[in-house]
Amino acid sequence: MTGFFHETAFYGSDDDFLAHAVPFLEDGLRAGEPSVVACSEWNTALLRAALGDAAVLYRPSANQYSRPSESIVAFRDLFREHTEDGARQMRVVGDVPHPGVGACWDWWARYEAAVNQAYAEFPVWGLCPYDTRTTPAEVLADVVRTHPNIATSPGTHEVNPGYREGLAASAPVPDVLERGVPRVELVDPTAGAVREAVGAAIDGMDLSEDEAHDVVYAASEVVTNGLTHGVAPVRFRLWADGARVLVAVTDRGQGPSDPLAGLVPTTETLSAGLGLWILHRTCDYVSMGREADGFTVRVSVGGQT
Repeated sequence: MTGFFHETAFYGSDDDFLAHAVPFLEDGLRAGEPSVVACSEWNTALLRAALGDAAVLYRPSANQYSRPSESIVAFRDLFREHTEDGARQMRVVGDVPHPGVGACWDWWARYEAAVNQAYAEFPVWGLCPYDTRTTPAEVLADVVRTHPNIATSPGTHEVNPGYREGLAASAPVPDVLERGVPRVELVDPTAGAVREAVGAAIDGMDLSEDEAHDVVYAASEVVTNGLTHGVAPVRFRLWADGARVLVAVTDRGQGPSDPLAGLVPTTETLSAGLGLWILHRTCDYVSMGREADGFTVRVSVGGQT
């Protein structure tokens, strides 16, 4: 096998999860393939009990999947390390976060689509199991769209007819803060005007110094991207609830043409990629997508999303 083999499997019980994951990992270990588990604490405990002292590399899911951009960097570093050490094939079982376990899905849906390209250079078989007891139906639909391969039953690996190349098709979900009236609303503002307005709006909020800096930077960067790469008018809005700030910027353009924008490192300064990459590394949540009124980038800092 060459390149990234991206596969999903759905399971409805602990035994079903083990029936998919244990043979997958054991086959890899027998073949001398570095085999990685980046699962929830519960699933990791199940695998440890089933596999005993097998030489599996366990990586805490909370660390491996803290943010999509961080996850891609960490996995690429891991894959590169093993291939440079001579590995001809690797295997990974990973629990990608979703709303059923308390995570916002938009950027993880983008992650699942983006890794088909982001990991393409590495000889990796990645199995992404999803628990049908906790995963929402709309998330499962995105999972089908973003995985070229599917294990329809344990040990059965098939080309997925539901796969669609590119981004996940579901529209971004508006943040709950958007139900209220924005604290700030501007049309075609300069970056300087945005920084001034945001600074005044968040004054006195329960934000750390770093969080306050991140909000101001994010607002300025997203507006600059909209003005530079989007289509006017560029609409800026900010909501806040005391400990969390949400910024949304909408323009009439189509958004970045690169599905990896913001999710992988770049030094390209002529596109929106570098700024989006920084946002994905510093903000607590970033959502990007096309909606009825244009392309919207949402950035959240502080508190919980």
